[in-house]
Amino acid sequence: MGKVLDIMQQETALAASDAGEFSHGDFGALAPRPTTIEATGLSHNYLADLIAKHMLHGGALTIAELSERVALAGSVVEEMIMFMRTEARIEVLGASIDIAALRYSLTDRGRNFALDALMRSSYSGAAPVPLKHYAEVVRAQSIHARTVTRDMIEQLFEGMVLDQSVRDQLGLSMNSGRAVFVYGTPGTGKTYITSKLARLFNDSVLIPHAIAVGDDTIAIFDPIVHKALGDIDDASWMLDQGHDPRYIQCERPVIVSGGELTAEMLDIQYDASSKEYLAPLQLKANNGVFIIDDMGRQRVPPLTIFNRWIVPMEERTDYLSLGSGKHFSVPFDEVLIFSTNMNPVELADEAFLRRIGYKIEFKHLTDEQYH
Repeated sequence: MGKVLDIMQQETALAASDAGEFSHGDFGALAPRPTTIEATGLSHNYLADLIAKHMLHGGALTIAELSERVALAGSVVEEMIMFMRTEARIEVLGASIDIAALRYSLTDRGRNFALDALMRSSYSGAAPVPLKHYAEVVRAQSIHARTVTRDMIEQLFEGMVLDQSVRDQLGLSMNSGRAVFVYGTPGTGKTYITSKLARLFNDSVLIPHAIAVGDDTIAIFDPIVHKALGDIDDASWMLDQGHDPRYIQCERPVIVSGGELTAEMLDIQYDASSKEYLAPLQLKANNGVFIIDDMGRQRVPPLTIFNRWIVPMEERTDYLSLGSGKHFSVPFDEVLIFSTNMNPVELADEAFLRRIGYKIEFKHLTDEQYH
């Protein structure tokens, strides 16, 4: 038992050495609020297009209303208003009976710019964060820097009948920073137990609304898989409080995909109807847990899916491309778990299986354990 614990501690130290010195919870230091256009990492033209799209949808808006819509400080929005006025894209309407603040509306020229921007991309949410900054945040809050102790494993599986050897292997695998292969006959609890492993990581992380790759926008936050802590629309917009509101504080994401998984779901897709880029599952799962359940039951050959993971598992970097042909890389920071009812050697070749950190077999309970 002592030897197993020593190995767990050594592998945890190795994983932590690859991560930054970020102290979880200090989100204001990790992602400070930008107070200038330069600090956002976005160009004047990009922000002008985004603000114009919001004004096209929302009509006359105040600086405070625009600030909330684009998740940027009022000083940044005010600077952009001045820029857009020099470009003759917006005009001042003055205050209304209900609202004392000045309101701004698109001119005919500005409306044409907004329509042109919509033709290129219909994204009109919060301002995205630059790819470079997103990569820094992901590495700083790496899931592989989290320590899983024996006490945490025992507490997680308290009240469950599970072989101690399996518990030890699960603890080691969570600290190893490597992919895990769980296999066994149906009914042995693989899906239930692997899903519970996510509860080991009970801290929170920052998830961006979207990321910007050049002038292209990829939406990341998905309310189906990302559980926000608190009301997203109840954020404080004071300049001296909290973190960059372009990020949302969430629980570490947990994504479970089964037989419905296709190869296309692991690459960026372009929705022609909405003119938006859709993030692949592993990008949404960054800093969390990604479980591929019922491996071998997908509509594509297992080797097609396995081959997709060879480079990300080795380099901890995923390589993606946009419809325009632009290629870029993002951190691959997640606990990747394959679960199957089949024999692993029937699904993957030896070269791939060597890259799997742990292969854990789940067996049926013995008569003694059942009683």
